[in-house]
Amino acid sequence: MKIRNVLRIALIAIRRNAVRSALTMLGVIIGVASVIAMISLGSGARAAIDEQVQAQGTNVIYVSAGSFGRAPGTARGGAGSVTTLTLEDAQAIKNEVPLVARITPMVRGRAQVVAGNQNWNTSVEGGNEDYIVIRNWPLASGDDFTARDVLVAEKVCLLGQTVSKTLFPDSEPVGQIVRVKNLPFRVLGVLAAKGQNQWGQDQDDLIIAPYTTVQKKLLGLAYIQQIVISATSSDNVEPAAVDITRLMRQRHKIQDPTDDDFTVRTVAEMAATRVQMADTMTMLLMSVASVSLLVGGIGIMNIMLVSVTERTREIGLRMAVGARTRDILRQFLAEAVSLSVVGGAIGVVLGLTVSRLLTSGLGWPTLITPESIVIAFAFAGAVGVFFGFYPARKAAELDPIEALRYE
Repeated sequence: MKIRNVLRIALIAIRRNAVRSALTMLGVIIGVASVIAMISLGSGARAAIDEQVQAQGTNVIYVSAGSFGRAPGTARGGAGSVTTLTLEDAQAIKNEVPLVARITPMVRGRAQVVAGNQNWNTSVEGGNEDYIVIRNWPLASGDDFTARDVLVAEKVCLLGQTVSKTLFPDSEPVGQIVRVKNLPFRVLGVLAAKGQNQWGQDQDDLIIAPYTTVQKKLLGLAYIQQIVISATSSDNVEPAAVDITRLMRQRHKIQDPTDDDFTVRTVAEMAATRVQMADTMTMLLMSVASVSLLVGGIGIMNIMLVSVTERTREIGLRMAVGARTRDILRQFLAEAVSLSVVGGAIGVVLGLTVSRLLTSGLGWPTLITPESIVIAFAFAGAVGVFFGFYPARKAAELDPIEALRYE
């Protein structure tokens, strides 16, 4: 029999029992839709994490005071818990690690900021003139502060979008004066919006000023809290982190890595845990969705066995007029695969719709990829072949004489 005739007869058989066929396909439809929705959720989560990582800056490495390591029998603080970082450490990293492109010392705190009759409590971060370059953070308006501003601890600042809109809802902030802890700061520029970071914090709710100003005039610190570094390329981030760790141990005279009084972390490393969690959750949801496909496959096998029983005389008649065993096998296998593929096609449409609803209704990030559609559709076809083969073989092995006598 020609493939075209086989498919035509298969579709006629499906239409003959339309309601039964629809109920049989329901498991496959739900399974395929679930697989696509779950893959799109996982891909969306990964894409969101990648976007947040990119928003952290260009090839960024963070060196913080304190360590997450723990030596046996000793109490150790986390990053930021001690005051062991100095400007000399930052200068040494800049001079002695060739894979470093830019570097900025960092200090941060919180302060009440006042402009006219508006006020806002926000984060105040101090860096040098390379800070926004390292963080890949363009200006929406105005200019960055200069190396001279850092050198003389000038009282100038850049506003994040949240602070800018709160303090200056109806006017241009650039050139205005804001008071930070009662110290007047001149606004040089407004940063472009970045949104939330990978921990859900509003990156735009901050003020950036020269670190010397924040360190000496706002916080009264004699040390720096963090060093933010940009590697020369993305491929050099990890090697640069290794070189920085080695240099810091030399400068702080540390022999045992568990005695580190600093922490070196890359943005990719910081995001790795979230990526792993997203992948684990995606696999878990995929496993649940696959159960629906399994149930759908069992439904196809069940209905095809019923169909073989109902059409025993038809099978005997076909064999009597010359149908071969492989023709019968091919016919019933085609019907099973047709059920699965049609259900898969409907499931793909439903999965795409559900993914869009998750984004528009719940705000969850989703990313529909051609690969997810191909995988789900192929899985549906495989389910039809796997669960349809046994009923098809049973039909093909019927004795034609016994089949013609069947009532």
